Amino acid sequence: MSAHPSTEAAGDPTDPAAVIAAEDRLVAHNYRPLPVVVARGEGVWVEDVRGNRYLDLLAGYSALNFGHRHPALVEAAHRQLDTLTLTSRAFHNDRLAAFAAGLAELTGLDVTLPMNTGAEAVESAIKIARKWAYEVKGVPRDRARIVVAADNFHGRTTTIVGFSTDPVAHDGFGPYAPGFTVVPYNDLPALEAALDDTTAAVLIEPIQGEAGVIVPDDGYLRGVREATRRAGVLFAADEIQSGLGRTGRTLALDHEGVRPDLLLLGKALGGGLVPVSAVVGTREVMAVLRPGEHGSTFGGNPLSAAIGTAVINLLATGEYQERAERLGKVLAAGLGRLTGRGVLRHRGRGLWAGIDIDPAIGTGRQLSERLMARGLLVKDTHGSTIRIAPPLTIEEEELTGALDILGEVLAEGS
Repeated sequence: MSAHPSTEAAGDPTDPAAVIAAEDRLVAHNYRPLPVVVARGEGVWVEDVRGNRYLDLLAGYSALNFGHRHPALVEAAHRQLDTLTLTSRAFHNDRLAAFAAGLAELTGLDVTLPMNTGAEAVESAIKIARKWAYEVKGVPRDRARIVVAADNFHGRTTTIVGFSTDPVAHDGFGPYAPGFTVVPYNDLPALEAALDDTTAAVLIEPIQGEAGVIVPDDGYLRGVREATRRAGVLFAADEIQSGLGRTGRTLALDHEGVRPDLLLLGKALGGGLVPVSAVVGTREVMAVLRPGEHGSTFGGNPLSAAIGTAVINLLATGEYQERAERLGKVLAAGLGRLTGRGVLRHRGRGLWAGIDIDPAIGTGRQLSERLMARGLLVKDTHGSTIRIAPPLTIEEEELTGALDILGEVLAEGS
Protein backbone atom coordinates (compact mmCIF):
# COMPACT_ATOMS: atom_id res chain seq x y z
CA MET A 1 0.00 0.00 0.00
CA SER A 2 1.21 3.51 -0.79
CA ALA A 3 2.44 5.58 2.14
CA HIS A 4 0.27 8.42 0.88
CA PRO A 5 -2.93 6.87 -0.50
CA SER A 6 -4.90 10.10 -0.19
CA THR A 7 -2.41 11.93 -2.41
CA GLU A 8 -2.61 9.25 -5.09
CA ALA A 9 -6.41 9.22 -4.95
CA ALA A 10 -6.46 12.97 -5.60
CA GLY A 11 -4.49 12.54 -8.81
CA ASP A 12 -1.82 14.77 -10.31
CA PRO A 13 -2.38 18.25 -8.80
CA THR A 14 -0.91 19.88 -11.92
CA ASP A 15 -3.38 18.14 -14.26
CA PRO A 16 -6.76 19.95 -14.30
CA ALA A 17 -8.60 16.93 -15.71
CA ALA A 18 -7.19 14.67 -12.98
CA VAL A 19 -8.12 17.10 -10.21
CA ILE A 20 -11.66 17.53 -11.55
CA ALA A 21 -12.08 13.76 -11.95
CA ALA A 22 -10.90 13.20 -8.36
CA GLU A 23 -13.35 15.78 -7.04
CA ASP A 24 -16.10 14.09 -9.02
CA ARG A 25 -15.31 10.77 -7.30
CA LEU A 26 -14.61 12.03 -3.80
CA VAL A 27 -16.65 15.19 -3.19
CA ALA A 28 -20.45 15.41 -2.88
CA HIS A 29 -22.07 16.82 -6.00
CA ASN A 30 -23.78 19.78 -4.35
CA TYR A 31 -21.95 22.19 -6.68
CA ARG A 32 -21.29 22.25 -10.39
CA PRO A 33 -18.13 24.38 -10.68
CA LEU A 34 -16.79 25.77 -13.91
CA PRO A 35 -14.01 23.49 -15.23
CA VAL A 36 -11.14 25.61 -13.92
CA VAL A 37 -8.79 24.52 -11.10
CA VAL A 38 -7.58 27.63 -9.27
CA ALA A 39 -4.22 27.36 -7.51
CA ARG A 40 -3.12 30.94 -6.80
CA GLY A 41 -4.69 34.35 -6.34
CA GLU A 42 -3.57 37.92 -5.87
CA GLY A 43 -5.70 41.03 -6.04
CA VAL A 44 -8.34 40.62 -8.75
CA TRP A 45 -6.45 37.84 -10.57
CA VAL A 46 -6.25 34.08 -10.08
CA GLU A 47 -4.13 31.43 -11.80
CA ASP A 48 -5.02 27.83 -12.52
CA VAL A 49 -2.71 24.87 -12.01
CA ARG A 50 -1.24 25.40 -15.49
CA GLY A 51 -0.47 29.07 -14.89
CA ASN A 52 -3.34 30.49 -16.96
CA ARG A 53 -4.58 33.82 -15.55
CA TYR A 54 -8.21 34.80 -15.03
CA LEU A 55 -9.86 38.01 -13.92
CA ASP A 56 -12.10 37.13 -10.97
CA LEU A 57 -15.43 38.87 -11.54
CA LEU A 58 -17.28 36.91 -8.84
CA ALA A 59 -15.11 37.66 -5.77
CA GLY A 60 -16.42 34.66 -3.86
CA TYR A 61 -20.00 35.99 -3.87
CA SER A 62 -18.60 39.19 -2.28
CA ALA A 63 -16.45 37.35 0.28
CA LEU A 64 -13.43 38.74 -1.59
CA ASN A 65 -14.48 42.40 -1.67
CA PHE A 66 -10.85 43.36 -1.02
CA GLY A 67 -9.42 40.90 -3.52
CA HIS A 68 -7.30 37.82 -3.00
CA ARG A 69 -4.73 38.03 -0.21
CA HIS A 70 -5.05 41.74 0.51
CA PRO A 71 -1.71 42.67 2.18
CA ALA A 72 -3.26 44.34 5.24
CA LEU A 73 -5.54 41.38 5.87
CA VAL A 74 -2.81 38.79 5.34
CA GLU A 75 -0.56 40.72 7.71
CA ALA A 76 -3.28 40.80 10.37
CA ALA A 77 -3.79 37.05 9.98
CA HIS A 78 -0.07 36.28 10.21
CA ARG A 79 0.32 38.48 13.27
CA GLN A 80 -2.55 36.75 15.04
CA LEU A 81 -1.46 33.24 13.98
CA ASP A 82 1.78 33.88 15.86
CA THR A 83 -0.02 34.50 19.15
CA LEU A 84 -3.49 32.92 19.54
CA THR A 85 -6.11 31.44 17.19
CA LEU A 86 -8.91 29.96 19.30
CA THR A 87 -10.11 30.06 22.89
CA SER A 88 -13.84 29.37 22.45
CA ARG A 89 -16.16 31.74 24.26
CA ALA A 90 -15.48 29.82 27.48
CA PHE A 91 -12.84 32.51 28.04
CA HIS A 92 -12.37 36.14 27.07
CA ASN A 93 -9.80 36.96 24.40
CA ASP A 94 -7.95 40.19 23.68
CA ARG A 95 -9.36 40.75 20.18
CA LEU A 96 -13.14 40.40 20.42
CA ALA A 97 -13.98 43.72 22.12
CA ALA A 98 -12.08 45.73 19.50
CA PHE A 99 -13.91 43.85 16.73
CA ALA A 100 -17.30 44.57 18.32
CA ALA A 101 -16.42 48.22 18.90
CA GLY A 102 -15.44 48.57 15.24
CA LEU A 103 -18.68 47.01 14.05
CA ALA A 104 -20.71 49.29 16.32
CA GLU A 105 -19.01 52.37 14.91
CA LEU A 106 -19.25 51.13 11.32
CA THR A 107 -22.95 50.22 11.47
CA GLY A 108 -24.39 52.67 13.98
CA LEU A 109 -25.71 49.79 16.11
CA ASP A 110 -24.76 48.67 19.60
CA VAL A 111 -24.08 45.00 20.27
CA THR A 112 -22.45 42.22 18.21
CA LEU A 113 -23.16 38.50 18.26
CA PRO A 114 -20.14 36.96 16.49
CA MET A 115 -20.68 33.82 14.41
CA ASN A 116 -18.95 32.15 11.47
CA THR A 117 -21.08 31.61 8.38
CA GLY A 118 -23.87 33.63 6.84
CA ALA A 119 -26.43 30.92 7.50
CA GLU A 120 -25.44 30.94 11.19
CA ALA A 121 -26.04 34.68 11.31
CA VAL A 122 -29.50 34.24 9.78
CA GLU A 123 -30.39 31.40 12.15
CA SER A 124 -29.18 33.52 15.06
CA ALA A 125 -31.32 36.46 13.99
CA ILE A 126 -34.37 34.20 13.74
CA LYS A 127 -33.79 32.98 17.30
CA ILE A 128 -33.25 36.51 18.61
CA ALA A 129 -36.38 37.81 16.88
CA ARG A 130 -38.53 35.01 18.28
CA LYS A 131 -37.12 35.45 21.80
CA TRP A 132 -37.78 39.19 21.57
CA ALA A 133 -41.34 38.55 20.38
CA TYR A 134 -42.12 36.40 23.42
CA GLU A 135 -40.29 38.38 26.09
CA VAL A 136 -40.78 41.97 24.92
CA LYS A 137 -43.70 42.10 22.49
CA GLY A 138 -45.77 39.54 24.38
CA VAL A 139 -46.55 37.15 21.52
CA PRO A 140 -48.03 33.88 22.86
CA ARG A 141 -45.49 31.09 23.09
CA ASP A 142 -44.65 29.32 19.81
CA ARG A 143 -46.86 31.62 17.73
CA ALA A 144 -44.26 34.14 16.55
CA ARG A 145 -44.08 34.63 12.81
CA ILE A 146 -41.39 36.14 10.60
CA VAL A 147 -42.22 37.77 7.28
CA VAL A 148 -39.82 37.02 4.43
CA ALA A 149 -39.72 37.84 0.72
CA ALA A 150 -40.26 35.57 -2.25
CA ASP A 151 -37.12 34.71 -4.23
CA ASN A 152 -35.03 35.16 -1.10
CA PHE A 153 -31.70 33.53 -0.43
CA HIS A 154 -30.57 33.45 3.20
CA GLY A 155 -28.63 30.19 3.40
CA ARG A 156 -28.95 26.42 3.24
CA THR A 157 -30.06 25.16 6.66
CA THR A 158 -33.35 23.28 6.87
CA THR A 159 -35.04 26.21 8.61
CA ILE A 160 -33.94 28.65 5.93
CA VAL A 161 -34.66 26.52 2.86
CA GLY A 162 -38.08 25.85 4.35
CA PHE A 163 -39.13 29.40 3.47
CA SER A 164 -37.28 29.52 0.14
CA THR A 165 -39.42 29.80 -3.00
CA ASP A 166 -36.66 28.33 -5.17
CA PRO A 167 -37.62 24.68 -5.77
CA VAL A 168 -33.98 23.65 -6.27
CA ALA A 169 -33.07 24.93 -2.80
CA HIS A 170 -36.36 23.95 -1.16
CA ASP A 171 -37.67 20.66 -2.44
CA GLY A 172 -36.74 17.35 -0.85
CA PHE A 173 -35.49 18.56 2.53
CA GLY A 174 -38.70 18.72 4.61
CA PRO A 175 -40.42 18.67 6.99
CA TYR A 176 -39.85 22.37 7.50
CA ALA A 177 -40.09 24.67 10.49
CA PRO A 178 -43.33 26.68 10.66
CA GLY A 179 -43.59 30.35 11.50
CA PHE A 180 -42.78 32.12 8.23
CA THR A 181 -44.99 34.20 5.93
CA VAL A 182 -43.78 34.79 2.37
CA VAL A 183 -44.75 38.01 0.57
CA PRO A 184 -43.62 39.38 -2.81
CA TYR A 185 -40.36 41.32 -2.75
CA ASN A 186 -40.56 45.05 -3.43
CA ASP A 187 -44.29 45.06 -2.64
CA LEU A 188 -44.78 47.28 0.38
CA PRO A 189 -48.61 46.94 0.62
CA ALA A 190 -48.29 43.13 0.67
CA LEU A 191 -45.69 43.33 3.41
CA GLU A 192 -47.77 45.73 5.49
CA ALA A 193 -50.82 43.47 5.15
CA ALA A 194 -48.81 40.52 6.52
CA LEU A 195 -47.87 42.29 9.77
CA ASP A 196 -49.99 41.50 12.82
CA ASP A 197 -49.76 41.00 16.56
CA THR A 198 -47.86 37.74 16.17
CA THR A 199 -45.22 39.10 13.79
CA ALA A 200 -41.76 39.10 15.34
CA ALA A 201 -39.73 40.46 12.44
CA VAL A 202 -39.39 41.19 8.76
CA LEU A 203 -36.30 39.48 7.32
CA ILE A 204 -35.25 40.65 3.85
CA GLU A 205 -32.20 41.28 1.69
CA PRO A 206 -31.93 44.97 0.79
CA ILE A 207 -30.82 43.71 -2.64
CA GLN A 208 -31.58 40.12 -3.62
CA GLY A 209 -28.32 38.62 -4.84
CA GLU A 210 -29.03 35.00 -5.73
CA ALA A 211 -32.26 36.03 -7.46
CA GLY A 212 -30.20 38.01 -9.99
CA VAL A 213 -29.21 41.23 -8.17
CA ILE A 214 -32.76 42.53 -7.78
CA VAL A 215 -32.72 46.15 -6.61
CA PRO A 216 -35.99 47.36 -5.06
CA ASP A 217 -37.71 50.61 -5.95
CA ASP A 218 -36.48 53.79 -4.31
CA GLY A 219 -38.26 54.20 -1.00
CA TYR A 220 -39.06 50.51 -0.49
CA LEU A 221 -36.50 49.95 2.25
CA ARG A 222 -37.49 53.15 3.99
CA GLY A 223 -41.09 52.00 3.76
CA VAL A 224 -40.21 48.65 5.32
CA ARG A 225 -38.51 50.44 8.20
CA GLU A 226 -41.50 52.72 8.77
CA ALA A 227 -44.02 49.87 8.51
CA THR A 228 -42.16 47.72 11.02
CA ARG A 229 -41.91 50.60 13.47
CA ARG A 230 -45.65 51.30 13.24
CA ALA A 231 -46.50 47.63 13.75
CA GLY A 232 -44.04 47.05 16.60
CA VAL A 233 -42.04 44.56 14.53
CA LEU A 234 -38.26 44.10 14.19
CA PHE A 235 -36.53 44.82 10.89
CA ALA A 236 -33.77 42.28 10.23
CA ALA A 237 -31.66 43.15 7.17
CA ASP A 238 -29.55 40.44 5.54
CA GLU A 239 -26.54 42.33 4.16
CA ILE A 240 -24.30 39.28 3.96
CA GLN A 241 -23.76 39.83 0.23
CA SER A 242 -24.79 43.47 -0.21
CA GLY A 243 -22.92 44.93 2.76
CA LEU A 244 -19.38 46.13 3.42
CA GLY A 245 -18.83 48.35 0.41
CA ARG A 246 -20.28 46.31 -2.45
CA THR A 247 -23.00 48.79 -3.46
CA GLY A 248 -20.99 52.01 -3.11
CA ARG A 249 -21.98 52.52 0.52
CA THR A 250 -20.94 50.65 3.64
CA LEU A 251 -24.40 49.06 3.66
CA ALA A 252 -27.02 48.88 0.94
CA LEU A 253 -29.44 50.33 3.51
CA ASP A 254 -27.30 53.47 3.60
CA HIS A 255 -28.66 54.46 0.19
CA GLU A 256 -31.94 55.21 1.96
CA GLY A 257 -30.58 56.23 5.36
CA VAL A 258 -32.15 53.24 7.09
CA ARG A 259 -30.99 51.48 10.26
CA PRO A 260 -32.47 48.05 11.07
CA ASP A 261 -32.95 46.48 14.50
CA LEU A 262 -30.83 43.50 13.45
CA LEU A 263 -28.12 43.61 10.79
CA LEU A 264 -26.68 40.40 9.37
CA LEU A 265 -23.12 40.52 8.04
CA GLY A 266 -20.76 37.88 6.68
CA LYS A 267 -18.74 37.01 3.57
CA ALA A 268 -16.49 40.10 3.17
CA LEU A 269 -16.25 40.40 6.98
CA GLY A 270 -13.69 37.59 6.87
CA GLY A 271 -11.60 39.32 4.22
CA GLY A 272 -11.56 36.24 2.01
CA LEU A 273 -9.34 34.50 4.61
CA VAL A 274 -11.66 32.90 7.18
CA PRO A 275 -15.44 32.59 7.60
CA VAL A 276 -16.69 35.41 9.83
CA SER A 277 -20.27 36.54 10.34
CA ALA A 278 -22.16 38.60 12.87
CA VAL A 279 -25.55 39.80 13.95
CA VAL A 280 -25.30 43.43 15.03
CA GLY A 281 -28.29 44.92 16.79
CA THR A 282 -29.70 47.43 19.19
CA ARG A 283 -28.90 46.92 22.84
CA GLU A 284 -32.57 46.41 23.75
CA VAL A 285 -33.13 43.63 21.24
CA MET A 286 -29.82 41.82 21.80
CA ALA A 287 -30.43 41.82 25.56
CA VAL A 288 -32.90 38.93 25.19
CA LEU A 289 -29.97 36.50 24.83
CA ARG A 290 -28.59 35.16 28.11
CA PRO A 291 -25.65 32.88 28.87
CA GLY A 292 -26.16 29.35 27.59
CA GLU A 293 -29.07 30.13 25.27
CA HIS A 294 -27.03 30.44 22.09
CA GLY A 295 -23.43 29.94 21.10
CA SER A 296 -20.72 28.89 18.67
CA THR A 297 -17.36 27.29 19.44
CA PHE A 298 -15.54 29.31 16.80
CA GLY A 299 -17.69 32.44 16.89
CA GLY A 300 -15.63 35.45 17.98
CA ASN A 301 -12.33 33.55 17.98
CA PRO A 302 -9.19 35.72 18.12
CA LEU A 303 -8.09 34.99 14.55
CA SER A 304 -11.48 35.90 13.11
CA ALA A 305 -11.78 38.97 15.31
CA ALA A 306 -8.33 40.21 14.27
CA ILE A 307 -9.08 39.78 10.58
CA GLY A 308 -12.57 41.27 10.97
CA THR A 309 -11.08 44.31 12.69
CA ALA A 310 -8.64 44.74 9.81
CA VAL A 311 -11.59 44.61 7.38
CA ILE A 312 -13.39 47.29 9.38
CA ASN A 313 -10.26 49.46 9.31
CA LEU A 314 -10.14 49.21 5.50
CA LEU A 315 -13.78 50.29 5.26
CA ALA A 316 -13.33 53.13 7.75
CA THR A 317 -11.34 55.09 5.17
CA GLY A 318 -14.29 55.18 2.74
CA GLU A 319 -11.93 54.35 -0.13
CA TYR A 320 -13.60 51.10 -1.10
CA GLN A 321 -17.12 52.48 -0.93
CA GLU A 322 -16.03 55.35 -3.21
CA ARG A 323 -14.39 52.94 -5.66
CA ALA A 324 -17.51 50.79 -5.81
CA GLU A 325 -19.69 53.82 -6.50
CA ARG A 326 -17.37 55.29 -9.14
CA LEU A 327 -16.58 52.05 -10.94
CA GLY A 328 -20.19 50.94 -10.62
CA LYS A 329 -21.08 53.77 -12.98
CA VAL A 330 -18.49 52.47 -15.44
CA LEU A 331 -19.98 48.97 -15.16
CA ALA A 332 -23.55 50.21 -15.65
CA ALA A 333 -22.57 52.34 -18.64
CA GLY A 334 -20.74 49.45 -20.27
CA LEU A 335 -23.69 47.11 -19.77
CA GLY A 336 -25.98 49.81 -21.13
CA ARG A 337 -23.97 49.85 -24.35
CA LEU A 338 -24.42 46.07 -24.63
CA THR A 339 -28.17 46.22 -24.11
CA GLY A 340 -29.80 45.14 -27.35
CA ARG A 341 -26.53 43.50 -28.40
CA GLY A 342 -26.97 40.26 -26.48
CA VAL A 343 -27.94 41.81 -23.15
CA LEU A 344 -31.70 41.99 -22.65
CA ARG A 345 -31.55 43.96 -19.40
CA HIS A 346 -29.26 44.56 -16.47
CA ARG A 347 -29.72 45.55 -12.84
CA GLY A 348 -27.32 46.51 -10.14
CA ARG A 349 -25.88 48.94 -7.66
CA GLY A 350 -22.23 49.75 -7.19
CA LEU A 351 -19.91 46.99 -8.38
CA TRP A 352 -22.67 44.40 -8.51
CA ALA A 353 -24.78 43.53 -11.54
CA GLY A 354 -27.24 40.92 -12.69
CA ILE A 355 -27.25 40.57 -16.49
CA ASP A 356 -30.03 38.86 -18.42
CA ILE A 357 -28.63 37.41 -21.63
CA ASP A 358 -30.66 36.73 -24.77
CA PRO A 359 -31.46 32.99 -24.47
CA ALA A 360 -30.75 32.64 -28.21
CA ILE A 361 -27.07 33.21 -27.34
CA GLY A 362 -27.07 30.50 -24.71
CA THR A 363 -27.67 29.75 -21.06
CA GLY A 364 -25.88 31.57 -18.29
CA ARG A 365 -23.73 28.49 -17.78
CA GLN A 366 -22.74 28.37 -21.44
CA LEU A 367 -21.84 32.05 -21.45
CA SER A 368 -19.84 31.60 -18.23
CA GLU A 369 -17.82 28.84 -19.91
CA ARG A 370 -17.18 31.00 -22.99
CA LEU A 371 -16.03 33.87 -20.78
CA MET A 372 -13.80 31.50 -18.82
CA ALA A 373 -12.12 30.51 -22.10
CA ARG A 374 -11.37 34.22 -22.59
CA GLY A 375 -9.94 34.68 -19.09
CA LEU A 376 -12.99 35.98 -17.19
CA LEU A 377 -14.66 34.18 -14.26
CA VAL A 378 -18.35 34.94 -13.64
CA LYS A 379 -21.28 32.96 -12.22
CA ASP A 380 -24.61 32.08 -13.78
CA THR A 381 -27.92 32.02 -11.95
CA HIS A 382 -31.46 31.18 -13.04
CA GLY A 383 -31.35 30.34 -16.73
CA SER A 384 -29.70 32.98 -18.89
CA THR A 385 -28.66 35.37 -16.13
CA ILE A 386 -25.06 35.96 -15.01
CA ARG A 387 -23.75 37.95 -12.09
CA ILE A 388 -20.75 40.24 -11.98
CA ALA A 389 -19.28 41.27 -8.62
CA PRO A 390 -15.53 41.95 -8.95
CA PRO A 391 -13.29 42.78 -6.01
CA LEU A 392 -13.60 46.45 -5.09
CA THR A 393 -9.87 46.76 -5.81
CA ILE A 394 -10.36 46.31 -9.56
CA GLU A 395 -8.86 49.03 -11.76
CA GLU A 396 -10.99 50.88 -14.32
CA GLU A 397 -8.98 49.54 -17.26
CA GLU A 398 -9.42 45.98 -16.00
CA LEU A 399 -13.16 46.51 -15.73
CA THR A 400 -13.51 48.10 -19.17
CA GLY A 401 -11.36 45.36 -20.66
CA ALA A 402 -13.68 42.76 -19.17
CA LEU A 403 -16.71 44.56 -20.62
CA ASP A 404 -15.03 44.56 -24.02
CA ILE A 405 -14.50 40.80 -23.82
CA LEU A 406 -18.12 40.29 -22.73
CA GLY A 407 -19.23 42.26 -25.78
CA GLU A 408 -17.03 40.14 -28.08
CA VAL A 409 -18.32 36.87 -26.62
CA LEU A 410 -21.92 38.04 -26.98
CA ALA A 411 -21.28 39.04 -30.60
CA GLU A 412 -19.76 35.63 -31.34
CA GLY A 413 -22.82 33.88 -29.99
CA SER A 414 -25.45 35.97 -31.75
